[in-house]
Amino acid sequence: MSVLSALRELNHEQRHTVLASFLGWTLDAFDYFLFTFVIVGIANEFHVDRTEVTLGVFLTLAARPVGALIFGRLADRFGRRPVLMVDVLLFSVFELATAFSTSMTMLLALRFLFGVAMGGEWGIGASLAMESIPPKSRGLVSGLLQSGYPCGFFLGALANWLLIDHIGWRGLFIVGTIPALLVLYIRRKVPESPAWEASQAVHGKRSLVDAMRGHWKLAIYLMCLMAAFNMFSHGSQDMYHTFEEVNLHLPTGSSAAFVLVALLNLGALVGGIFFGGWSEKVGRRRAMIIAALLAIPVIPLWTYGGSLLLLGLGAFLIQVMVQGAWGVVPTHLNELSPDAVRGTLPGFAYQMGNLIAAGTATAQSWLAAQGAGLPLVMSLWIAAVAVLLALLLWLGPEARGVRFGS
Repeated sequence: MSVLSALRELNHEQRHTVLASFLGWTLDAFDYFLFTFVIVGIANEFHVDRTEVTLGVFLTLAARPVGALIFGRLADRFGRRPVLMVDVLLFSVFELATAFSTSMTMLLALRFLFGVAMGGEWGIGASLAMESIPPKSRGLVSGLLQSGYPCGFFLGALANWLLIDHIGWRGLFIVGTIPALLVLYIRRKVPESPAWEASQAVHGKRSLVDAMRGHWKLAIYLMCLMAAFNMFSHGSQDMYHTFEEVNLHLPTGSSAAFVLVALLNLGALVGGIFFGGWSEKVGRRRAMIIAALLAIPVIPLWTYGGSLLLLGLGAFLIQVMVQGAWGVVPTHLNELSPDAVRGTLPGFAYQMGNLIAAGTATAQSWLAAQGAGLPLVMSLWIAAVAVLLALLLWLGPEARGVRFGS
């Protein structure tokens, strides 16, 4: 089934819900990745080492579990739709405030607050979409939703390429307020989750402890799984622009640097949709395991291609596999989560995994500075995490096609 075929099977309201959830994650990622493109520029302005600036990445990732818990619980109690609107508005406000930082301390504090708001979006958006569509559409829609992340990366790269020489890094963060407009669309076009409404009618408002009774082992497993997933994703993306500048000698804003990032994100888009749809046939775990392991033979092209053509092919293929595995995550986590905590558990597990993996960029930068070099560090990192991820998936459960709201 193609993406267009899957979307045709949805009714008018379901399409609006999927689109809003996709745009929410796209624009969230857009705001996040703008920071990774300007690490060198911020370091130069504040006269600090690049590794110190990468603490902004760490703090954003570390704050996301806080947001996932706060906004997830609000979404489980008061509905997905209103809480999603508040969340999108907040991360847009903190993105704007970053543009007016007067010191590294202020900038790092604002990136932490941005991370709190960012932490709520994925879990709420994914649960709203997954609960609103037919079970047979979940795999493809999951891949489509997760492809919002590389789309946001691409939009950030495009904004950086077109605007960095004209408005500087501060201007990019002002452009990052665009997601606030999504609130108007959600308010007008997106209905509440029918599964949430059905669950409320049966169970009412339940405490987190009550709703999670019997599911704590599952929660711990999902956190470990998402730690591996986030080390996989952030290990292949967060330092890539720095790799372009320092190792490939491609200045920020250059056409060659933009083309590599564009190919990287095109691969992520293709991989997420393909493996998400394929998981309906072969199963969630099998699709993710195959995608993760196929990343290993692509690594030499990705970091040691030797020419822009081969490096571009490597960038494309590595993200087909990395984001191919990720494309199954929204439906996999939502299918494993109980109705009463579906707004909280997938997002919290995801963001706790982010917390565990939050030091990825800083660790890669530090290891490279010890003499190993960024290409070798990135290569070994992805190979090791791919094996770990495949093992965790093989050992874990699956609930493909489970009914929501029952």
